[in-house]
Amino acid sequence: MTAPPDRLAVRPAPNGLAVSAADPRQRIVDTAYELFARRGIRDVGVNELITAAGVAKATFYRHFASKDELVLAFLEQRDRVWTVDFVVGEARRRGETPVDQLLAIFDVFGDWFRRDDFEACSFINILLEMGPKHRLGHASIDYLAKIRGHVRQLAEEAGLRDTENFARSWHILMKGCIISAAEGDLDASKRAQRMAKCLIEEHR
Repeated sequence: MTAPPDRLAVRPAPNGLAVSAADPRQRIVDTAYELFARRGIRDVGVNELITAAGVAKATFYRHFASKDELVLAFLEQRDRVWTVDFVVGEARRRGETPVDQLLAIFDVFGDWFRRDDFEACSFINILLEMGPKHRLGHASIDYLAKIRGHVRQLAEEAGLRDTENFARSWHILMKGCIISAAEGDLDASKRAQRMAKCLIEEHR
């Protein structure tokens, strides 16, 4: 299995966290990616981020006016690293046809659920933490919609009918099995995949 490239770093920080040796802004974002994905956004303070990234406080605020601004940058990177590169990219690599690639999403999830660093879905976590009316919650909703967009694209490539409703139903299976895995059901992806096959037949 190809692991998501969420260990972007090579330079050890003071607390043992590995962060990128890139420019200061990227070091801050890489550090936030590690900490926010693992622990959520409320549990990580600005001072901890500054220390872990190895930057001065003035440097942090030169790049990010607030913690919320950094969370938005984290969400953007999470979309690129987790959604595009890991979930969609790996599913496309595993499947020969668009239908195979759709179903492979749950194979990717199954491997992810068994990783030590499985942390559920940051977009869902932040939406639940902040609520849909908060700008971070709203941004999370937008990124969740992008996931549906990738599913809809695969459905269109597969020649399925009513791809918008298909993508919404498929996304329910994706989110549901993530929550089930967080509860401890490591076979949730297999259960979701069986239901997904029925959904595909319904939309042929």
